[in-house]
Amino acid sequence: MNLNSLDLNLLVALDALLREASVGRAAMRIGLSQPAASHALRRLREVLGDPLLVRTGARMELTPRAQALRGPLAQALDQVRGLFIPDDFDAASSERQFRLMMPDLAVELLVPPLMAKIAQAAPNVRLDIVPWRGPAIFSAEFARTIDLVISIGDAFKGFHRQLLYADRDALAVRRGHPVSVKLARRDAFLKARHVAVVIRGQNEDLIDGWLRAKGIERRIALVVPGYLEALHIVARTDLVAFVPRRLIAALAKPLSLTAVTPPLDPGIDEQFMFYPTRAQLDPGSIWLRHLMLQTGRELDRPKRKAA
Repeated sequence: MNLNSLDLNLLVALDALLREASVGRAAMRIGLSQPAASHALRRLREVLGDPLLVRTGARMELTPRAQALRGPLAQALDQVRGLFIPDDFDAASSERQFRLMMPDLAVELLVPPLMAKIAQAAPNVRLDIVPWRGPAIFSAEFARTIDLVISIGDAFKGFHRQLLYADRDALAVRRGHPVSVKLARRDAFLKARHVAVVIRGQNEDLIDGWLRAKGIERRIALVVPGYLEALHIVARTDLVAFVPRRLIAALAKPLSLTAVTPPLDPGIDEQFMFYPTRAQLDPGSIWLRHLMLQTGRELDRPKRKAA
């Protein structure tokens, strides 16, 4: 093989293809269009003399040669990336802008304490919070502009994932609601009129899919695109809403809300931090991720009562 004719970007594409075993997910992982990733796969097949990815039924699988390349290639690329990355990130003097995508509940819970840390350590750093997009409309072109995503599940295949914090859902009701205590019973829960939260890129409130699997349909009186809208409506009506408990607690005092444990427990709600492969060894991204993880961990610490 003539190394002088080898494009290093082909090795980056090869690494993504070997990790994802999917042209589409590999394209999103490294910020390429799907046609560009398909072209890269064709070139790699020519250079290596191996199909690399072969279709088996409805899925693509790596060939034995591709399997053997995964470890050595990942190690080699990490070494190459290290040659071009600065030794550190000077937060105090940096004027860098970071672009984040997160749902409204994460903005409400995480951004105020995160900004307090940034104001102290990096007063000229700027965060841009962009409108939420669900995985179905999270395109490769859009992914190239994002430094960090906060989301549930494992939907962003081109990104690395770390657990940020965990929560549980509760029923949010206004203080003085006529049947708030009874809502812990199934009959009252089913009789209540609910606010559903259907965020961009989804077809229904996630809790309704979970309830339907148990043969339960709740009475939905209103659909809104975010948890904050749901809580503001609940605070001024007799409607109720399934909302993460931490968010209810954060707004309980200003909105005069209370949380009721529902008769059905959907389990733990885990929020994750996703960051793109291209930023894995970037000192600025590492710095921001550390602050975000620290902020997430602090949600679990009990707050001191005022004297």
